[in-house]
Amino acid sequence: MKLEKYLDYTILKPAATKADVENLCKKAIQLDTASVCINPCYVAYAKELLQDSNVKVCTVIGFPLGATDTQTKCFETRQAIANGATELDMVINVGALKDKNYDYVKNEIAALKEVCKDLVLKVIIETCLLTDEEKIKVCELALEAGADFVKTSTGFGSYGATIEDVKLMKSVVKEKASVKASGGIRDSKTAKAMIDAGASRIGTSGLLD
Repeated sequence: MKLEKYLDYTILKPAATKADVENLCKKAIQLDTASVCINPCYVAYAKELLQDSNVKVCTVIGFPLGATDTQTKCFETRQAIANGATELDMVINVGALKDKNYDYVKNEIAALKEVCKDLVLKVIIETCLLTDEEKIKVCELALEAGADFVKTSTGFGSYGATIEDVKLMKSVVKEKASVKASGGIRDSKTAKAMIDAGASRIGTSGLLD
């Protein structure tokens, strides 16, 4: 297993600087990670830095709360793609899910997937805010809407990825979509355990020893 190819090497801190993004991209090229995941304002810069590598540019949409409206998320997505992103990690509207407004949640994911077309759309469900029933339901909605991944966490919640959540999410999406484990993964042992549980992508902001 080449662990680095599972990694979305990430810096999403609000105070991240251009120099931080440059360092991230240089390390990602050296490690040959799957992608870098950076805030939308740095997408064009990361694209430039990574143009001669195999590392993809990933960014976040509606991040970290998910509480912007669908039109705003679609605009963000179009702009990110225009700037060079090929993977988009969107945050669901958690309040709408808890209100059981399932059509809203599904239609929003579908609207973003329509913008993404063949590009990768990952749906961040923020597991720390959800019951197991809600986790199952939103994974089902993401599948119905055509998402490519379901993702555990923003990394800004009260906790991040857990083995139990990855297993639960994978049991719902099976082979129809993939699972990204993100939040609190700081060493290779934990990352490998997440992969064994069903994750095919790992979001991490640190080098895994």
